Amino acid sequence: MPNAIPSPCFVLDEQKLEDNLSLIRTVADQAEVEIILAFKGFAMWSAFPLVRKYISGATASSVHEMMLCNEHMKTKSHTYAVAYKDSEIDQILAGSSHITFNSLNQLERFGPRTHAQGVSVGLRINPEYSDVETELYNPSSPTSRLGVKADPQNLQIPDYVEGLHFHVLCESDSMALEKTLHSVENRFGHLFPQIKWINMGGGHLMTRKDYDTSHLIQVLKDFKTKHNLHLILEPGSAFAWETGSLKTTILDIVENGGVKTAIIDASFTCHMPDCLEMPYRPNLVNGYSDVQKGNQRYRLGGVSCLAGDFLEAYSFDRPLHVGDEIEFLDMIHYTMVKTSTFNGIQHPAIGIKRKNGTFDLIKTFGYSDYRNRLS
Repeated sequence: MPNAIPSPCFVLDEQKLEDNLSLIRTVADQAEVEIILAFKGFAMWSAFPLVRKYISGATASSVHEMMLCNEHMKTKSHTYAVAYKDSEIDQILAGSSHITFNSLNQLERFGPRTHAQGVSVGLRINPEYSDVETELYNPSSPTSRLGVKADPQNLQIPDYVEGLHFHVLCESDSMALEKTLHSVENRFGHLFPQIKWINMGGGHLMTRKDYDTSHLIQVLKDFKTKHNLHLILEPGSAFAWETGSLKTTILDIVENGGVKTAIIDASFTCHMPDCLEMPYRPNLVNGYSDVQKGNQRYRLGGVSCLAGDFLEAYSFDRPLHVGDEIEFLDMIHYTMVKTSTFNGIQHPAIGIKRKNGTFDLIKTFGYSDYRNRLS
């Protein structure tokens, strides 16, 4: 099978995805909540036939994600966008079961029309709490453009608003959710008698090995019982967490200033942007993120012209050579959805390792993919 995988290539492990889906379904059933897939984290629609066996819904952040939900999840979407266009709102209304507005201005502008067409109306709120330390990923910063603040507890909403939505977590644990819910209750609890549902957004990394799913289930059950509301969670990372890798190949080894850099046939800025933004250091199949573990140290460099397209040194048990494979682990969530063709660099192929061990090459990319997104 390995010889059938091109380079570079995103490889989804079907069995690992199903294991995650099974756990997510168990949490949803035991807590009696609705868990839906956030396309912003995982939108590999070739895997949706398997996903649909375990969950029935998805959340969209744009008209295109809404269309993907309609076509490949075969259902209307829970839709939230920072702002909606007049030219798209009718199409979004037709393809959505729920629509959440980010501001009171957008709610006033489109809310009555949304309600009149039978779509459940929601408002995004800002609980002013988050455990996210990286500012780029923190929706609850003091000047955040995401969600409405309580100011304090004097927020009023129209009768047609049926739900509240918050999203302040990122790969967080259940303790962070519990603290967030306390803040939501304190600031927005006066609105609970008016609504039917609360969408708790994403960031619930329930498929991580050390995540306390029992505590999560209890937190959700307690909140549901206390307030008699329908609860919705929309994880992105949890679905595809540790379900696959990005296979790359070394094209060159450059040494300057005593630093050896292995240049791979992929790019961090193009294909693994979280490695530079978060920053995040993925583990390797045949190498160590801890530079003390192996006696050979190499920076890993992308093939783009961006000077900072590299990760600081990894260590290896032996010297690297041109043609060696570098396989980055946990490269399925928030990777394919954020890739670009900067420099015209070839996008990695996409494939699935099936449960029986075979490999299916789902898609390859070429010049036309680069050309057709430009003009």
